[in-house]
Amino acid sequence: MAKDPATTPRGKADAKGKADPKGKAAGATKATKAKKPKRPRGERWKQLVQAYKMTYARDKQLPWWMALAFIGTAALIFLLLTLVGLPLFASIPVAVMFGVLGLLIIFGRRAQKAAFSQVEGQPGAAGWVLQNMRGDWRVSQGVQVNSQLDAVHRVLGRPGVVLVAEGQPHRVKVLLAQEKKRVARIAGDTPIYDVVLGDEEGQVSFRKLNNHLLKLPRNLNQAQLNVLDKRMAALGGTKAAPLPKGPMPKQARLSGLERTMRRR
Repeated sequence: MAKDPATTPRGKADAKGKADPKGKAAGATKATKAKKPKRPRGERWKQLVQAYKMTYARDKQLPWWMALAFIGTAALIFLLLTLVGLPLFASIPVAVMFGVLGLLIIFGRRAQKAAFSQVEGQPGAAGWVLQNMRGDWRVSQGVQVNSQLDAVHRVLGRPGVVLVAEGQPHRVKVLLAQEKKRVARIAGDTPIYDVVLGDEEGQVSFRKLNNHLLKLPRNLNQAQLNVLDKRMAALGGTKAAPLPKGPMPKQARLSGLERTMRRR
């Protein structure tokens, strides 16, 4: 009497062979997940402590503002919850949570203010702000730079192409015109915005640059932005000497860099 192939040793091997690829795929998936680097424990707290120390070095009133934010927010929430009739064992934890939230908000604003005050007015400050913006912004720093360290930065985002100029207005206009001409040959119908940093009429304040870019209309979807990014990669940058990444120290010696740029 013939045996069922599924019950023969060869049949078992075949059945096992059919199941093995799935098992291997599952194992590979698990191995891939396991290979993902894990953030060390306590790293976020270390970053917060470091940010607090750096901010406190420039803002000695920081602890008082944080304490006021915590106490004021917690007391207000506790009062409201008590008036509503919530029991004390529930009101206190909720009030403490809101107090911590208020404390963190004040800390974030004071830290940002201290950072801005340190880099404002230095060459490369606008590039530092652009690099630290949240969201999908593709930043190319110093695509146009002159010997006085006036610079134009190119930013790609959902609004289109944004050219951000920092330096003396009468000098950066020339740099903006040069870069806009280069970009227009590749951008096609993509909107091109130009922003000049300053406090005069028609200019954007350094501290408001982030909000100004976020308020621009969204003209591109993600696919169009990726295509635009590839086109701009072919455009490349300027032949001028590269602007150092981020703001320069206030007492940095720029004579060597300026001589290099003049020779070019």
